[in-house]
Amino acid sequence: MSEQETPIFAIEKIYIKDLSVEVPNAPQIFLERESPKVSIQLQTNAQGIGEGVFEVTLTTTVTSKLEEKTVFLVEVGQAGIFRVQNVPSENMEPLLSIACPNILFPYAREVVSDAVTRAGFAPVLLQPVNFEALYMSRLQQQEAAKEASGETTIQ
Repeated sequence: MSEQETPIFAIEKIYIKDLSVEVPNAPQIFLERESPKVSIQLQTNAQGIGEGVFEVTLTTTVTSKLEEKTVFLVEVGQAGIFRVQNVPSENMEPLLSIACPNILFPYAREVVSDAVTRAGFAPVLLQPVNFEALYMSRLQQQEAAKEASGETTIQ
């Protein structure tokens, strides 16, 4: 393989693209003694921003509720700019959907924990996420949706 054909995968920059903290029922919510229920949602988005350069954003939304009352809502858009060159096209989507979110997740976890603590609550510690399993699950759902709609793929 010549130097020109050598696959390149590099982190150019990691940054917080968006951060939102809401405590809509403060200060009364701090008087509650019950344990709230916490839900976590993850979403990834990748877009090309130049020749072989991609921005990947991992959006993490953490919502804490007591019955119907929102205790807090934290949303973090942790982003990174990645240089990806000389990688076969069939490997691009898994790279951007699995490898990049794996790199971004520890940063998002830290920002969520810090934001929740600064809002006056006990830190929320996000458990590790298997982005490969999420990716495979999404592919299966897309295939099932195609089959259900009667679309056929000709290869």
